[in-house]
Amino acid sequence: MSSANTSETFRQYLCDNVRRQGHNPARVFAGFLLAWSLFVLFWTILPPFPGLSHEGMTVLGIVLWASTMWVSSAMPVGITGISIPTLLLITRALPWENGKPPMAVIFAGFTNHVIWLCLFAFLAGAAMQLIRLDRRIALSILARLKASSVGRIIWGMFFVNIVLGFLVPAANARAATLLPVVQGICNLMGDTPEERSAKKAIVIQSLVYGSMICGMFIMTAHLPNMILVGIFDKGGFTNLNYLNWALLQLPYLGMFVLTQIWIRHYFKTSGIHIAGGEASIREKSRALGPMTLSEKTLLAVFLLAGVMFMTGKGSFIFELHRQPLGVIGLLGMLLLFAPGLLPCSWKAIQEKTIWGTFLLLGGAMTMTTAMTQSGLAQWLADIIHALVTGMSWWQAVLALMVGTHVIRLGMLSNVAAVAMLAPVVFAMAPKLGLHPVAFTMLVCDTDTFAYILPTQITAAVIASGTDTFTPGDYAKAGCVSVCIAIAYGLCIMAPWYALWGMPVWDPAAPWPF
Repeated sequence: MSSANTSETFRQYLCDNVRRQGHNPARVFAGFLLAWSLFVLFWTILPPFPGLSHEGMTVLGIVLWASTMWVSSAMPVGITGISIPTLLLITRALPWENGKPPMAVIFAGFTNHVIWLCLFAFLAGAAMQLIRLDRRIALSILARLKASSVGRIIWGMFFVNIVLGFLVPAANARAATLLPVVQGICNLMGDTPEERSAKKAIVIQSLVYGSMICGMFIMTAHLPNMILVGIFDKGGFTNLNYLNWALLQLPYLGMFVLTQIWIRHYFKTSGIHIAGGEASIREKSRALGPMTLSEKTLLAVFLLAGVMFMTGKGSFIFELHRQPLGVIGLLGMLLLFAPGLLPCSWKAIQEKTIWGTFLLLGGAMTMTTAMTQSGLAQWLADIIHALVTGMSWWQAVLALMVGTHVIRLGMLSNVAAVAMLAPVVFAMAPKLGLHPVAFTMLVCDTDTFAYILPTQITAAVIASGTDTFTPGDYAKAGCVSVCIAIAYGLCIMAPWYALWGMPVWDPAAPWPF
């Protein structure tokens, strides 16, 4: 065989493998080459930009490398995440001391206590799926709400999302859990234009909007929350436990009312009923039989962990202990895997655990630390500050919210986007005379509501698999929903933060927790 034929055979082999993984070969290989080109360019070729050190320039190259990998799906997100500390180590992007690398900083994302809290949530969520407790909860709630109309189905799914938010971490995991339930409901409907529109409303609101909005309220239900908590903790804003976070983010649940009004109007679902919907849901719920001992045991472990989360340091209810969230998560794992407590094998649980997201979160948190310590976050903050100088607080927040949604058009991962955005916004707040926590939360929270393209959120990618809506349907509804989210942040959340002692316009306000 000639060398040309061998080369073509190997190229075809690579392309076929990429297609089998569900990706576009042209996009993947172009992204892979671009990512490494940017990394080498900023690490070894370009001189440092004015005001940026060589270390900061190298970290910028790593940030661009990771961003390009994430956008193009050239590598799995988890592998990209774990590679961030590797690149920081081999490039010496962070100063070495006495000939030794700063391992504590390089792997900071994997030693932060919130990462172990997330691992507990991932493992417990995997056990829940294996014993089907998540499905029981979803069907029980829908049955009790007598979900027979489109509106009742959507509101029932919203309450399901709230409950599962405490038990199943990550919006994509909840969307995947609810997918078969939603598909079963949609299958009960006919194929008239009205019923097709109703299916679109049910899928978009239940699997996408509901999952994301509920995730804002519960600390472990949305992984970008963990990144923000880690940044605030290092910045001296401590004691953000489960309860404090829930109180700060509680009003976001009200945003679902506005999106429901809009979706109901846009898809014209008022008055549409689902024939046999209530009976079908009751039947599926009864088919599960009585709650098993393993389900009760797992629920008890969750409730115990919940009590520990809410009674930790700085609790408004009662300060029972002073252990950080990560330690509670580790203790939860010890209890969860006590001999014979659950019927699930370790092999089965690890197969259901979203390890890629765990590695992505750790790498993303390491990247935020590197951006701060190398001066890159401050340098980027200075650049953005020049663009918003002279603006009032609400104008600056609005400008960055809009800019965030523009950037997010090309990114799938919330975690990756917030990892890049949060340290920059946090560093910029003092320059603008704004409260660091309130300002960072307002800007970064809007990233969650990237509803214009289905490819911006993993939950939306899962929802699009139902084939009930087109990208055009999603975008038309999503543009208004994004505007609702931006207005909600400015008009509802900013005053709410001020009520809790964190006015975005007052950088000197004492930390209320």
